[in-house]
Amino acid sequence: MAKLALNKSSLARQGAQLAEYRRFLPSLELKRLQIMAERAKARETAARLDREYEERFAELAHSLPMLANRQVPLEDLVRLKEAIRGEQNLSGTRLPTLEAVEVGTEPYSLLARPHWVDAYVAGMRELLRLNLEREVAHERIARLIEAEAVISRRVNLFEKVLIPQAERNIRKIRMALADAERDAVVRAKISKRKTAARGAESRVAEI
Repeated sequence: MAKLALNKSSLARQGAQLAEYRRFLPSLELKRLQIMAERAKARETAARLDREYEERFAELAHSLPMLANRQVPLEDLVRLKEAIRGEQNLSGTRLPTLEAVEVGTEPYSLLARPHWVDAYVAGMRELLRLNLEREVAHERIARLIEAEAVISRRVNLFEKVLIPQAERNIRKIRMALADAERDAVVRAKISKRKTAARGAESRVAEI
């Protein structure tokens, strides 16, 4: 670490740094508040989607007890064809979004399968969509928690390290400059007295 220079140039640099830290800190605090608000919103969304998924799953299982009948083939009737994900930039934090979901249904004979297969297909399509939305919502929460931790560390760095250090440096430089100024005044007075004394001695010698 470079030794602190105790001069006016160093004082100006430390003052400029302190002003910059104090200007930057509010923007960090605002970013942290935005992240916290979005995290709370994401948690509400994730909780709602979890409830909807569990409720829909329970409804489907309750309304279609015949799903236990393994003699009716249901595999691969419903499958995910495409899930288009996007990104949202929130104060520099990239959050995932679900732009579109395409669910495919394999053609099946209405005569060869029981009537309740239609309800099963509709329910599975909805569950698949809900599950993708849940995944994105929980991923958003994870990224927001990580982003908040990073911003909090930066805020602490400014509040507890950089700003106090700059303030201490400024006090130290000002004290050193004040001491130097007093020493200069004292030296000037001593020099003046010595000069006056030598002048007096010269005058006495001339007499």
